Amino acid sequence: MQDLIQKVEKSKGEKLLVTYKREDSEKETTLVPIQTEDQRYKIGLWVRDAAAGIGTLSFYEPTSGTSIALGHGIMDIDTQELIQIAKGNIITTKILSIKKGKKGDPGEMKGTIDTGTDVGIVTKNTEFGVIGKITNKSVLGLRDEDKVPVALRSEIQEGKAEILTQLEDGSNQKYEIEIKKIYRNNNENNKSFLIKITDEELLEKTGGIVQGMSGSPILQNGKLIGVVTNVLVNDPTSGYGVFADLMIKKMKEVEG
Repeated sequence: MQDLIQKVEKSKGEKLLVTYKREDSEKETTLVPIQTEDQRYKIGLWVRDAAAGIGTLSFYEPTSGTSIALGHGIMDIDTQELIQIAKGNIITTKILSIKKGKKGDPGEMKGTIDTGTDVGIVTKNTEFGVIGKITNKSVLGLRDEDKVPVALRSEIQEGKAEILTQLEDGSNQKYEIEIKKIYRNNNENNKSFLIKITDEELLEKTGGIVQGMSGSPILQNGKLIGVVTNVLVNDPTSGYGVFADLMIKKMKEVEG
């Protein structure tokens, strides 16, 4: 991105020859940089470098290999709109540290993908999660006995449930939560039900819901009911989950 900015500045308003790729073909065009009021040259393009981040791979459908992560989309930090993804990879992450959340200051997991292994590809960024394909299932250590059924909305009840998440030690652990309120008719966004972390061990480690836990599966009575999506800034022990059926519906739409 910086290389492009420098090239435009050096043009001093002269035509720039641009080669770009659309689908599988390369094309050429010219752009004329315009000098702005602050005496800089611009070409009207919104450019982003590659993005990377830590989140939770929620689940995958074994027949098609389709996976979904996060339970929410990846947003542009400036426009607050969904980023259109051209291509991407799902890579294992090593968690290095956890910053505990506190009122007004959400926590976060910090990690690295430098030693990570590719487990799949990213195909679509949607409002209900990042959709992809698992291509290297063996790395994830998935077993037939790990399969769980998906609950109907009518089966979800207020009260005790569990989240499945991974912290520093690299293994998936279940932690107790409580479902405080259910919005059964909500099909518009990823705030399907309100949850509260009650597990003392998890509260000690993270202070509640932290960045990086988005996408952690939520289980009740042995069934998948949804995944963690948001934290309440003023109360990091509380947040929202999205219905699993909304995520599955979106996966099927992307599959076509």
